[in-house]
Amino acid sequence: MQRLTPTVDDAAPPHPVVAVVGPTATGKSDLAVRLALELGGEVVGADASQLYRGMDVGTAKLTVAERRGVPHHQLDVLGVREEASLAAYQEAARADLAAIRARGRVPVVVGGSGLYVRALLDRLEIPPTDPGVRARWERELETRGVDALHDELARQDPGAAARIERRNGRRVVRALEVVELTGRPFSATMPTRELVEPTVLLGLRADREVLDRRIDDRAARMWSDGLLEEVRRLEAAGLREGRTASRAVGYAQALRQLDGELEEREAVADTAAATRRLARRQQSWFGPDPRVVWLEHDDPDLLARALDLVALAAGRAG
Repeated sequence: MQRLTPTVDDAAPPHPVVAVVGPTATGKSDLAVRLALELGGEVVGADASQLYRGMDVGTAKLTVAERRGVPHHQLDVLGVREEASLAAYQEAARADLAAIRARGRVPVVVGGSGLYVRALLDRLEIPPTDPGVRARWERELETRGVDALHDELARQDPGAAARIERRNGRRVVRALEVVELTGRPFSATMPTRELVEPTVLLGLRADREVLDRRIDDRAARMWSDGLLEEVRRLEAAGLREGRTASRAVGYAQALRQLDGELEEREAVADTAAATRRLARRQQSWFGPDPRVVWLEHDDPDLLARALDLVALAAGRAG
């Protein structure tokens, strides 16, 4: 297949951004690399866990060899003690898109962190944060429970409560924090489906039974590939002190195994179960978006179909 290397032409409209999204374990990272090779592109990650240096095995981060010479951005930019920030990600990742454009290349965005994808590609106002206010609501979450806080959010901001999953304590806390800080509904700052620039959104999907098997296999492979040893190394770098990194799927379970709370088989099973829940949330996030064109993860003509869609979008942009 001929590789399409874009040329810089000030008179021509820019090639659309290509985004590969969908549930975990569907092969998004591999497709993104293949698309970048064909289009003359560079990859921008939209996976909150892959921002962390050293968190490789448990996040299914591509190795340098698997990246096949394609530059990757928004990987390995945080230490495990640091907390991931949506606002910081938005600023840095949008700068990456602009720099890729300036080099005359095509940005290929890939990831399953729905809010990060939206922060990068859609018009999204990110409201302020205050560590003291956040901490106070987190204490409320611990003492009163997520159901009580979701009910509180429903009283203060029914629109946000309707859109935030009841069991998602972190999002509930964030919404209450924003309402308190701004005096405005959190729902007013939630993302709208309005792209910042022309983008083709490609979604990868798999039947639930197939996806569940792939997730089970991935969880088992994480341990056989050395996740426990990776977590031991990250402990020395402060993993336990990292509010975000220590809670990532697989890493939380590995820490519990190291603490003697779980046997290895239990840690693997719990990781698989948590990953299945994550995949359901990702599907719920991306599934209703009418802009996403869905492709089967195991289609033998997957790359060709994806390139056809990209070419169609580029023709419309022109």
